[in-house]
Order: sequence, then C-alpha cells, then structure tokens
Amino acid sequence: MDSGLEGIIAAETVLSHTDGERGMVLVRGHTVQELIAQHGYEGSVALLWDGFAGEDLDRAAIRATFGEGRRLAFDRLERWLPAATGRTIEEGTRLCLAAVPDDSTPAEIASAMPVGVAALIRTQRGQSPLAPDPSLGTAADFLRMLHGKAVAAAMADALDTYFTAIMDNGLNASTFTARVVASTRASIASAVVGGYCAFTGPLHGGAPGPTLAMLDEAAQSGDVDAWLERKLAEGGRLMGFGHRVFRVRDPRADALRESLARLGPNVGRLAFAADFERRALAALSRHKPGRSLQTNVEINAALLLDALGLDRDAFMPVFAIGRCAGWIAHALEQQKTGRMIRPSSRYVGTGA
Repeated sequence: MDSGLEGIIAAETVLSHTDGERGMVLVRGHTVQELIAQHGYEGSVALLWDGFAGEDLDRAAIRATFGEGRRLAFDRLERWLPAATGRTIEEGTRLCLAAVPDDSTPAEIASAMPVGVAALIRTQRGQSPLAPDPSLGTAADFLRMLHGKAVAAAMADALDTYFTAIMDNGLNASTFTARVVASTRASIASAVVGGYCAFTGPLHGGAPGPTLAMLDEAAQSGDVDAWLERKLAEGGRLMGFGHRVFRVRDPRADALRESLARLGPNVGRLAFAADFERRALAALSRHKPGRSLQTNVEINAALLLDALGLDRDAFMPVFAIGRCAGWIAHALEQQKTGRMIRPSSRYVGTGA
C-alpha cells in the first residue's frame, strides 16, 4: 500500500501522459511544444475533446462554441455573482462553477470560468463586469474582460501559451477527483466542481502564488545566497523547485519562460528570477546531493501571470481556467470507458 497511491494504475487513457524521467508531457500524442506552436489553446482543446465532446473537432469550432459559451455565462452572472460579495476570488470561482447547470455542454462549462473569474476580479476592484467578445479567442477575451480594453497581441499570446501548457498532465490529484465524481455518473459539471475543489490546495493548483512571496523575501534579504543557505539549513522548501513526477526539468517551465521572454527583457521580475534560479539550483545541489530538484512550472507561471496584470489571489483560479478543459476530457472519458471508482481501505482500528 502507498498512502499517496504512487505507482498505482487507476485508469487507462488516450488523453495525456507524463513521463517524469524524460521530462515530457504528451497530450493526445503531442508534446507541449507542439501544442503551443501548432494548435494553441482552442486547437489543443479540440484535440483533447475529439471523440468525447464531438467528432472531428477543430480549432475554429472550439473557438466559436467557446465564444458563445462566454456570452451565455455572462447572461447568467446574476445567478451567483451577488452571493460572492465579500468572498475571496477562490471561493467565488467555486460558486461560479456550482451555478453551472447539470445539463450544460462541455463548452458551456469551460466558458463559465474565464467570464466568472474576470467578473470576480473586476468586482473586487470596484469595477463592473465587462461583457465578452465572442469573436476573440479565450485568452485575448479574458484579458480584455479583465482590463477593460483589448490588450497587446503578445500578452494574449502569452496567456494562450499558459493555458495550453497547463491544460492536462496525466492523473494528477484534481484530474483523478474529476474522474472519481464522473465515474458515479454524476454530471460533468459536478465532476469539474470536484476537480476544482481538489485543485485549490497549496500542494496543487494553489502553488504558483506563494512563489512570488518567496522571490520578494529573497530580494528583500539583500543577500540571496545567504538567504538560500539559511532557508535550506532550516529545512525550508523552495517553491517552484522539484516535482513529485518530474525527475528532470519540467518542459512546461521552459515553454512559459520563452513566452515570458517574448513580452520583453525587462518585464516583471524576469531578470531577478533568472538569477535566483541559478543560485537556488546551486544551493539545492549542495544541500540535497543526489536529488534532482529542477525548476518546475510554478515560478514561470507566477511570473507570467504577474506580468499580465493579475493579482496573486487570482493566480489559482486563472490556472484553473486552463486546467478545466482537462478535467472535462477525463470526466467524459471515464464515463465512456471506465467503471465506478471504488478502491479498498485497510482497517487499522480497534475491534477487528
């Protein structure tokens, strides 16, 4: 028995595969780099959903249905947005998903996320939600709804890259949760709510935000090397380094770094982060010899979202916008090909 189920095969899937030893993520047979260069976010959703949410799906079809889905989601804002007053964006996003009707299509479920998260952020800032533009792609329209105006193409491309890179990566905790819910024949909307709830934890989707706090603390110390030595000597964890699956460098980290660099050499904290990464890897090598603790997706994800004008408390919900398509795909596949998931436990209490 492994209490974390590590190494246990719980599903057969055609959707995605993570090879931690080789530093590779495959989605429907395509690497992350191929998805970004050839398909983009909507095109990658088409690949992921094809055969489960329709046949012969393509980028144009997904873009059109997502645009219509955002329009519908905006029309339904008043069903749940008033109840989110005074709540965090994370909690408000949970309300947004819980308000999605059980009979919603996959596109309607996925489209509720960018509209809802943008509306929550604007409301928190004292601004009114902005109606979507169905003619735009998801990333460009989300940033337009967030900032109140169209953004530069490079910014939209950066967010599109982010959504594409983090869409799916095998049977992680939230994806497994979505499959468990779907295996009972509950609605796909319910499966997504379950996946999101698992995602909110600081060991999973909630990880990118704290990495900026770490960078702030290191920068304010005035001596990064001394700060790293003290942190590691005390047994502290460096956010953004190491991964339970990836034993070598996370390929998504490199994709996001390249996208971030295209925004400009002086954007955000990129220069400091690059220097910090070099120093941190050297310190980790000294303190934890024999362990491969490479940079994972968290640091570059946090830097990218920060550069796009997002507050830290919105990082996890925005992460969930991209991951939602993966939850939906796995829930659909589970209902089509799997059984109800019902593992066993070993009783270790008294009276047996």
